[in-house]
Amino acid sequence: MFGLPLQLPTLWLCAAVILFLIKHLIADFFLQTQWMVVGKGKASGWIGPLTAHSAIHAVGTLAICLALAPALFWLAIIDFVVHFGLDRMKELFVRRASVTPREPMFWRLLGIDQCLHGLTHFIFALFIAAAHAPG
Repeated sequence: MFGLPLQLPTLWLCAAVILFLIKHLIADFFLQTQWMVVGKGKASGWIGPLTAHSAIHAVGTLAICLALAPALFWLAIIDFVVHFGLDRMKELFVRRASVTPREPMFWRLLGIDQCLHGLTHFIFALFIAAAHAPG
């Protein structure tokens, strides 16, 4: 599947998953500024804040790849594009549904968004582990 070997080194997979979880926590909850949070959900002027936020994620992914599997540096570009797209879609759904953090639908949309980011990172971790597979 996707050119991945059937057996992957567990240590590399676990290391990558843990690093991506930490990266996501830092990028989404410690480095995301109010300007990014509010700006990326606006009807206009959202490109700058969303680009900055997605770039932080891409830099984190680049750091992980350079540390664990430098040949996979290109995953940072994929992360930028995927993170940008997922966050934009979430913001569009939130705005169209006119939901706020006081409503369950807001949290459902946020949960779906976070789950999809986690799945993206897991796929990246599979590629990193595959880079260290024997043979």
